[in-house]
Amino acid sequence: MTPAEIVLTLRAAGCVFAEDEADLLVAAATSPAELDDMVSRRASGLPLEQVLGWAEFCGLRILVEPTVFVPRRRSELLAGSARDLTAEHATVVDLCCGTGALGAVLRAARPGIDLHAADIDPAAVRCARRNLHGQVHEGDLYDALPEELRGTVDVLVVNAPYVPTDAIETMPPEARLHEARVALDGGADGLDVHRRVAADAAAWLAPGGHLLIETSERQAPVAVGLFEQAGLVARTVTDDDLGATVVVGTNPG
Repeated sequence: MTPAEIVLTLRAAGCVFAEDEADLLVAAATSPAELDDMVSRRASGLPLEQVLGWAEFCGLRILVEPTVFVPRRRSELLAGSARDLTAEHATVVDLCCGTGALGAVLRAARPGIDLHAADIDPAAVRCARRNLHGQVHEGDLYDALPEELRGTVDVLVVNAPYVPTDAIETMPPEARLHEARVALDGGADGLDVHRRVAADAAAWLAPGGHLLIETSERQAPVAVGLFEQAGLVARTVTDDDLGATVVVGTNPG
């Protein structure tokens, strides 16, 4: 298959950036047969990142496995906000870590941190271990973390699911058909996991520690209320260019 044929195939499948995707697929394939297979999988609707096996996030190449949540560009606000609050030797937890992209960015910026990551999805945990080569735990939110971290976490960064259940069917098929439901579904109003994270955050944060969680602009006022009910001092960070919103809570200690 020639590059021109690949572009036509991808365009017919609805790929908006067909030329760019074709270049990436050609560069990644190690043989004509592999290239044909990759183009076929992409044209069938598989996310480009899962076809390539990696996603670019904050300048890093993050390994991506099938069914695992693909890092979104809007989450660069979450990564940058957490980085700005992370000291060189901080204790950091990437909760609901998915690929471990957030943890990878923080460790690249602050190599001296004590980094832990956790996810409930075994595929995500396996993927995060490939990206982080370190302390990645499997389990439900805080239940996955070592008990000795309680009260010591300086930065708790969370990209929990926040799509309302009824809105899942309106998502692009790349997400709703090829990413684990547990990484997308946030319950009736999208904030079920946020409630659980906020409720127990103060017990895990060090005095002056920070909880950062991605949400939508519409959901942010409710999330701020959840943080404040949990005893955290909350504020909202937004980036219109990224279409991103992050709620930051600080443990007054």
